[in-house]
Amino acid sequence: MKIALVGCGAVTQAVYAPLLSRRRDLFEVTAVCDLSRTLADAAGDRLGAPGRYTSLDAMLEAGGFEAVLVLASGSHGDTVRRALAAGHAVLCEKPLALTRAEVAELPEGRLMVGYMKQYDPAVRRAGKLLAGLGGPDAIRSVEVTVLHPSGDSQLAFANLTQARDVPADLLATLRAREEALVSRALGEEAPAPVRDLYAIALGSVCHDLSLLRGFTGSPAEIGHVETWGDAPGSVEISGRLPAAGRFSIRWHYLEDYPAYRETVVIHHDAGSLELVFPSPYLMNAPTVLTEVSGGESRAEWREVTEAFEVQLAAFHAFVTDGTPPLTDRAGALEDIVTAQRIAARYAVQHDLPIGGEAA
Repeated sequence: MKIALVGCGAVTQAVYAPLLSRRRDLFEVTAVCDLSRTLADAAGDRLGAPGRYTSLDAMLEAGGFEAVLVLASGSHGDTVRRALAAGHAVLCEKPLALTRAEVAELPEGRLMVGYMKQYDPAVRRAGKLLAGLGGPDAIRSVEVTVLHPSGDSQLAFANLTQARDVPADLLATLRAREEALVSRALGEEAPAPVRDLYAIALGSVCHDLSLLRGFTGSPAEIGHVETWGDAPGSVEISGRLPAAGRFSIRWHYLEDYPAYRETVVIHHDAGSLELVFPSPYLMNAPTVLTEVSGGESRAEWREVTEAFEVQLAAFHAFVTDGTPPLTDRAGALEDIVTAQRIAARYAVQHDLPIGGEAA
């Protein structure tokens, strides 16, 4: 499959470039696009892509590919809309967009949204074990803890190429557009704490929302939200699950923490299922699944198959065979709505203004 990449920053350099290099049996990268010519050339050289662009419109007009991988930061709504309108299949990194309106404006087409943890072999195994226990009705609680060090510390090993050739006025324009989208989601008067919380929910906690959506369905209720510490600080979210039980998510930004760690524990009447995720940027580092059952019996399971690679193969199957993705536009929209409900609950609890779609 001939593909094009949009965005040649950290996730492309640390994750997608090495995976696409070793999966040339599935993909040929024919074009790359980034606002930075430096990054576009670096990715193009690494992947052997003849087309290097700093304009999405120019790349789409030139064509020569079947599908587009949208890997840039920020909202992806407009880029996905233009790629779908040009007739391409799209794999879009989370989040799909910052607003419900952007999703509503997307044309029909083949769209898969990338939440790689859904494709983690340990997560898939946990889902099968949970189904054997009775599914969502068997859950007493889901408890999530994320210990999130700085992005720089997580990516220090990757020796990333830096972009220093994007005009400052262009970056300022893009930041203003992002702020306008957040205002559309939360209202013009939404203060910084609500906006910061929304960014965390859609930028990081959305992975845990996608796991909840897969294991139990999206939360039926957001009952409590709290933040503390200097921004981005710590976030606590809890509420009711749709079938049975409750969930809690505790997310902590810890600048100097030794390594990223994410733990998801599903408690049920007969025991627990515990998933421990490593840093997402470490290729083939296993997620550990521990099954605790009667008599304190513990069984650990791990596999080094890379979740991002499984996700790429699933995208290939989606485009070539029509195999449905684990998250389509409807699932991505659910996560956007849940993130807005989180922001709205926090605003209400603290008597802060909330408007826009979240109201």
